[in-house]
Amino acid sequence: MQKPVLVVMAAGMGSRYGGLKQLDPVGNHGQLIMDYSIYDAHRAGFDTVIFVIKPEIEEAFREGVGNRLEKVMDVKYVYQLKEDLPEGYHCPEERVKPWGTAQATLAVRNVVKGPFAVINADDYYGPDGFKAIYQYLTENPDNDDRYEYAMVGYLLKNTVTENGHVARGVCEETADHFLTSVVEHTKIIKGEHCPQYTEDDGATWHDLDENTVVSMNLWGFQKSYLEEAMARFPAFLDKALAENPTKAEFYLPTVVSQLLEENKARVKVLRSHDHWYGVTYKEDKPTVVAAIAQMTAEGLYPDCLWEK
Repeated sequence: MQKPVLVVMAAGMGSRYGGLKQLDPVGNHGQLIMDYSIYDAHRAGFDTVIFVIKPEIEEAFREGVGNRLEKVMDVKYVYQLKEDLPEGYHCPEERVKPWGTAQATLAVRNVVKGPFAVINADDYYGPDGFKAIYQYLTENPDNDDRYEYAMVGYLLKNTVTENGHVARGVCEETADHFLTSVVEHTKIIKGEHCPQYTEDDGATWHDLDENTVVSMNLWGFQKSYLEEAMARFPAFLDKALAENPTKAEFYLPTVVSQLLEENKARVKVLRSHDHWYGVTYKEDKPTVVAAIAQMTAEGLYPDCLWEK
């Protein structure tokens, strides 16, 4: 069995943040938030990292993070393009963005040959999740009856920001911690008394339990996921092109939910009580910088991550 590889989704342009947030340093020596995630993944066992980017930021990515990682890991780059569609489909001229997180994973379909984990470039996950997902992918290949996947679940209260809304996949699971469903909520706020979400641009708000388990897009898949996502992309596009051609997104959790409903896969929910940190908004950065400094002072990370 091939060793799991790490896929980093980094094609977002950081519109809410106001710039290319993936390359904004948070460490004492210019380290990016993804440096800490990749460092945690590397010491968990991942030797290969694949960046999903847009072509226009490749040079900045190589200079900002890739060149130094090449000293310790195998680094690859693939492009997420809005024009990368199944045969017979064409991207509307007015479409600006690519087609979401499921399409981002499909960008690696020609370079991933076995199990892989997926993360966001602008999220800090903590070390425990990478250890758990690497072990699970290594020990649980697909079997004849179903696909074997995993995700790391976080407590919602540990994943919200004071400075605006976030998108989270709200999870339901069985007593033995297998995922039964995941519903993507694109606007969740911390709220005055508890987290809340809206589905009508703020006209109404609904409470969520702060201990709700949510997905932070730390997933573990076998190559079968890519085959299934590609097979399901046309049905998504048929609907999207008819109803919302400029903004509809093909979400990674949507593919997972379909496979669960069809009993083709099961997804182990691995627990992490680590606190999420991210730079969704510019106002988030001081909190992230302070947290990284504290964890470095406590010895969780060396001051210079990649020095040998």
